[in-house]
This record gives sequence, structure tokens and C-alpha cells, in this order.
Amino acid sequence: MTRFLNFIDGEFVAGSGEAFANHFPTTGEVIGEVSAAGRAEVDAAVGAAKAALKGPWGRMSIPERVALLRKLADGINARFDEFLAAEIRDTGKPRSIASHIDIPRGAANFNVFADQILTASTETFEMATPDGAGALNYALRLPRGVIAVVCPWNLPLLLMTWKVAPALACGNTVVVKPSEETPATATLLGEVMNAVGIPRGVYNVVHGMGPGAAGEFLTTHPDVDGITFTGETRTGEAIMRAAAGGIRPVSLELGGKNAGIVFDDADLEATLEGLGRACFANTGQVCLGTERLYVQRGIFDRFVEGLAAKARSYRFGDPFDPATTMGPVISAEHRAKVLSYYDKARAAGATLIAGGGTPDVAGYAGGYWVEPTVWTGLSEDAAVVRDEIFGPCTHVTPFDTEDEALALANDTPYGLATSIWTTNLGRAHRTAKAIEVGIAWVNCWFLRDLRTPFGGSKASGIGREGGIHSMEFYTELRNVCIKL
Repeated sequence: MTRFLNFIDGEFVAGSGEAFANHFPTTGEVIGEVSAAGRAEVDAAVGAAKAALKGPWGRMSIPERVALLRKLADGINARFDEFLAAEIRDTGKPRSIASHIDIPRGAANFNVFADQILTASTETFEMATPDGAGALNYALRLPRGVIAVVCPWNLPLLLMTWKVAPALACGNTVVVKPSEETPATATLLGEVMNAVGIPRGVYNVVHGMGPGAAGEFLTTHPDVDGITFTGETRTGEAIMRAAAGGIRPVSLELGGKNAGIVFDDADLEATLEGLGRACFANTGQVCLGTERLYVQRGIFDRFVEGLAAKARSYRFGDPFDPATTMGPVISAEHRAKVLSYYDKARAAGATLIAGGGTPDVAGYAGGYWVEPTVWTGLSEDAAVVRDEIFGPCTHVTPFDTEDEALALANDTPYGLATSIWTTNLGRAHRTAKAIEVGIAWVNCWFLRDLRTPFGGSKASGIGREGGIHSMEFYTELRNVCIKL
């Protein structure tokens, strides 16, 4: 059984909090024990991060930091199989997904932000002065300080390095609080940090729960200079309240109830391929996933039939088997939540097109399995249509006009992402501008250029990540005015 320790000031240390079990979602078995950080360990981690800002790390040039970031990417790739196995055991997701997305992107994030910091620029202004000599204003981009990185469980390595990489590129230090469900890869990364020569205290990991535990101790710590979080909206609200003490900035990528809009001129085969992934990939545990679909009436029946076929095509089983295409959800608790919405759909009179329950997976009866599910027939005020479920399910509603589709899609407190499917170029531009989201895809889904702004509007978050937008959060701009 693996024991996951905290990583503080370059050392693996036990926590003073209450240890808890790490489960393998595919079987439900306990496969590890997580050593929870208490307040003392969080204090030590933040203290180590603060001290490192004044040490060798704080004196490094940008090219020196960039060289270490590239070594981190190489170090993850050199231990690819270890990271892959750790991610699969934590999440239960199939090798077919984790080997192509989670681990490669986890490594690539360090290279992407190494490139970004080398080309990041600031403004310079010449100004006139009464004496005619003038003055020169220029900006310096300086590290913000100690960054608290609070991570989700659905893409543990990818989303953690998506924050850690730009934070380090900008010269900050970090204290990472992984989800209690997925402690493995954040811990393993500590070994790589030491191996490639990242100075002590630059990268720290504290394990534990949220309220009254490591998460709360970290986000309320007075020596934390900024907080970045990806996860559900309620937790984001709690972090905002914590950040108000000391007026710390936050970057929040939160929940969503993302819509897809399919017009009757769309390429139906390509649309079904894209939306099949959008609805069911990673067992629906993707913040950008699609739980609401609006399909123009002329193709509604054909689309629903095609999407149901996609839902039925997934293969459950051993996540290490390359033939497995769908894993379990993350935990017994989360499975109960998802299945409660399946019950609500039934009670509300939904027409069940595919799925709707739990599959019988031979040899893995203890796993947290849920069937990919498609419903129709519910009103827009139904819980299944309003609430974020975060499971492999979607509801499909017909529409007649473009204006109707936009009104339906925008009728939500969330505003993270959407996908629009049409071959009409003018319509594509109009709807992408009118939809109230941070990310609008046209004839694709999850196609990501890491230089572009990433984040949500309304209750789906504050701020943007990606490219120079990440640099804006992880740095303080200082204006210098020189009288000539």
C-alpha cells in the first residue's frame, strides 16, 4: 500500500492531520494512505515558499528558470509510465485517455510557459514634461510571491501543472493542495523537482480536505499572495471569502452547465463525433463537457439516434487495457450524486434514450461505474437541465430558430463553454459573439491552443489562464518613471 506524504522544503514529511484512504475507482479498493497536513505543515510549506523567494530561486535570471522548466518537462516524460500508472490508479480513467492527454499535457505545460516567459513584453511610454526634457515610463513584470494552487480531481496532473508552470515561469513559489481524491501525481512531481535541481521550497505539496483542514489553512494563510483554483462554484465562493482577508487576488475556473447548439446545416457525422466526446469523455468529468444540447428540429430525431449509438459504444473494464474506452467516476460519493440525477430525470418524466443506470462490468463490481446517458423531453426548469451533474449524461432539446437557440443556451447562471455546429459562416460568427461564455468552439470541441484565453464568465469563474493571460495573474506590474 502506497503512503502519500506531504512535500515541504524539498523533503517528504508526514502530516499532523488525520490520515485518510486513497481508493482505486475501478474496484473501490483502498490502495493507499494519504498523510494529511495539519496547520503546522501548512505553515511550514508557506514559510518554505516565502523563504525561497529570497534564495537562489529569487536571484535566477529568466533563461535560468526556463532551463529548469524544460528539465521538468523532460523529467516527467522520462518517468512517463510512472506518472501514467499513478494517474490511472487515482482516477480510474483509461490508459487510452491518460496516455494521450493527461501526462503529455502535464509535461507540455512547462515547455509552453517556458516559451511564453521568454517572449512576454511590457509597455514603454515617452511623455512630455514642462521643462521639455521629457520622461520615460516602463513596466517591470515581477513575481507575485507565494501562490496557493488548489487543484481538482478530474485532470490532476494536467490542471495542476497548468497553474504551477506559469507560476514558476514568472518566478513565484507555490504550495499545491491536490484534491483529496487524487494525491499521487502532485506528490510524484516533488521527486522530479528535486532531481532536476529546483531549489528547496519552490514547490511544496500539502494533502488534506478543504474546510477546517489543509485547504482552509492554506487559503486563509496571511503569507499567501495569490490563490488559483479550479473546481466547483461553491468552493470558489468560499475561496473568494478567504481571499478577502488580506485582499489577495484570485483566479477561479469554476463550474459549468455547458450547451451545444446544432443547426440543421451541420455536418451530422462530424457533429456526432465531436459531441459524443463532449458529452461522455472522461466519464463526463470535464469542466468543459456538454450536459445540454439544443438541436434544430429538422435533424433532431436523427441526431438523438446517432448520439445514443455513441453512448452505447463505450467499453468498460480494466483501465490499463488499451481497449477500454470509459472508466468509472471518481468516487462512491460522486457516483451517488450522478445517479441521484438519473433518478430525478426519471421522476420528472424524461424520455430515456440510452443508459440511465449502472453497467455490469465483469470482474469490477466494486467500481464506481455509471452508464453514458441521453435524455429528451424535459422542460428547461428541470434539475437535470439546470444543475451541473459532472457525469456522462446530456439532455437534448429541439429548437426552431437561431434566436431561440441562443436564448435557451444563455438561460443559465453559468458561462464556461459552448460548441456551435453549423456550415453557415455568418451564423457561426453571430452565435459565437452572442453566446455568454468564456470559450466558444465552432465545429469542434476541446481544441486548445494554450496561448489563448481560458476561463469562464458569470458563475463559471473570474480571470483567464493561458499564454500572456496567465502571466497577468502570476505577476505584479510595476511602473518605473525616469525623468530625463
